[in-house]
Amino acid sequence: MQITPTDIPEVMLVEPQVYEDPRGFFFESYNLRRFEQAGIKAAFVQDNHSGSRRGVLRGLHYQIRQAQGKLVRAVVGEVFDVAVDLRRGSATFGRWVGVTLSAENMHMLWVPPGFAHGFYVLSDWAEVLYKVTDFYAAQWERTLIWNDPDVGVQWPIPPGQAPILSEKDARGAALTEAEVFE
Repeated sequence: MQITPTDIPEVMLVEPQVYEDPRGFFFESYNLRRFEQAGIKAAFVQDNHSGSRRGVLRGLHYQIRQAQGKLVRAVVGEVFDVAVDLRRGSATFGRWVGVTLSAENMHMLWVPPGFAHGFYVLSDWAEVLYKVTDFYAAQWERTLIWNDPDVGVQWPIPPGQAPILSEKDARGAALTEAEVFE
């Protein structure tokens, strides 16, 4: 398993060592020792699974209290996965990183607490699994608007198309108005 910091060092790309043979494949999707060696000290309390069709954009979500760290992977299809730093005192506040996660590449992204998270579906259908470090708390859930020009996420949305959004995601707050982490 290779765990590599992204342009925002606390957000890490996890590339498992995949063993393949004529029967199929095997890999460790989580190993406490390896994660701790990479500086990821997380106790996961909940697993989430979502399915979405091409063009769906989910996010950018975070919980202002009971902040969740997330270990994200696509088990069907392909998504462009994004983390935005919402830690006001951070040198990377307001910056984002994005990676392609797919069933084919088997990569995962560690998104620590203090970040907004979202993804855009690139394949006809995608299923995303993510382990989280705190329980879902609707009263603390917030949404950063997906297309905030101050953040400038470069979503791979085809020209002339609009993403498919939930009402909640369409009403997300701009970075200048969002509750952020102190």
